[in-house]
Amino acid sequence: MPTQKLEIKLSFIEGLRDIVLRETRRSLGVTAREGGEDSLYIDCPDILAPVKGLGSVARAYLVARDRRYNPLYVSNHKSIIGQTIETILSAEPSESFKTFKVTCAGSGSSEARGIAAYIEETYRLVEAEEADLKVHIIKLGECWEVGAQITPRPLSLRAYKVRNMSGAMDPTIAYAMNSLCGLERVDSYLNVFSGSGTLLVEAGLRYPNIGRLVGFDNDKKHVSLAIQNVKEAGLIKRVSLREADILEEPDLGTFDVIASDLPFGMSISKGEDLGALYRCFVEYCEGALGAGGVLAVYTSEHHILEELLKKSNFQILKTIDLRFVTSVDAYLRPRIFLCGLRNGLGREGVYTK
Repeated sequence: MPTQKLEIKLSFIEGLRDIVLRETRRSLGVTAREGGEDSLYIDCPDILAPVKGLGSVARAYLVARDRRYNPLYVSNHKSIIGQTIETILSAEPSESFKTFKVTCAGSGSSEARGIAAYIEETYRLVEAEEADLKVHIIKLGECWEVGAQITPRPLSLRAYKVRNMSGAMDPTIAYAMNSLCGLERVDSYLNVFSGSGTLLVEAGLRYPNIGRLVGFDNDKKHVSLAIQNVKEAGLIKRVSLREADILEEPDLGTFDVIASDLPFGMSISKGEDLGALYRCFVEYCEGALGAGGVLAVYTSEHHILEELLKKSNFQILKTIDLRFVTSVDAYLRPRIFLCGLRNGLGREGVYTK
């Protein structure tokens, strides 16, 4: 059977499509094409390493698509799946993949079991429910897709995440927020409600030009957790983390960019007045943001924040609505706000398309 065309399928949080398109053009020099609200396809590059470095992408798969590629057809033409697996295995250290799982319609059928047996015998991998190599055969519209995730773990599970916290920001969202702010041309960055430090680490790793990286949180456990992640990322000499309460208006100077994952849902204390907290946040940022600076905010309680911003000295430059499923199978619909001060709007390089 002739070698089939292989593609990379990029999976991401719904709402980040434009940012993924922008990153693939800048980082890979390619333009992604058709997909759903949370996926796009690109031609398979000669090496997979650059794909693994995409910050806005949650998962990347190596796939082949054809109307014929149903489980029966693949079971009779196992080189289809073999080419995909061999390409992935050759791009990772041999010890990276020890287990596999095949997901397809009729997973207990003779065809599916035959495919699993082929993978086990050919590549000396062990079948497991929680697997390193995740193989799928799925039908999307009129076309069948055969593929596998190119890394044992999702791209969104960053190596620096030594510790996490409940409700912590997804790193791909942190990357997206930072990418909107024109950080290539700033010298100072403040992360209010720094939590586990995701926004700070993403900024520090990808923008070495930033001279001042500062974050604060009023929870000592959060600060300690963030310090561990910052150390693992190799940024301990560049990032300053402090225990401070925004209600006490800590005097840290002014910053070119302020970014924040605002507390909401389970991350707030019982009986806490969210409106008052957000009002204090907006007023604090009015004083801490330098002229021409950018404020980037993420929250599910966007109706509260939007009303406060409209009454403030900020102007909303751009909003992005996101949608994803939480660990308890509930849909979360947060929003990203990109803002500038009315008396000094914008910054060259800020992405407002």
